[in-house]
Amino acid sequence: MSKRLEPSEIEERLAQLQGWEFVDNFIIKSFTFKDFKEAFSAMTRIAFECEKMNHHPNWENVYNTLVIKLSTHDAGGVTEKDFKLAQTIETIFTS
Repeated sequence: MSKRLEPSEIEERLAQLQGWEFVDNFIIKSFTFKDFKEAFSAMTRIAFECEKMNHHPNWENVYNTLVIKLSTHDAGGVTEKDFKLAQTIETIFTS
């Protein structure tokens, strides 16, 4: 099991991830796309990476907006796994 990070550790790590916030025991970011098809395509790309990592986000998609919430459920909070997935997601959007 992954070790849950302390709030101070989370805030330090968030400084390296633009646009991510720590809210209600999740690290969260909202993404806006051109349209629904582009948002869904991004979700599909993220889903393949999540399967590789065996770590899955809570997310919500409404038309062209995608909100991603990361927390490690079996650890009861944010762990290193969440930051690795957040960085992977950022890499997807910058490639």
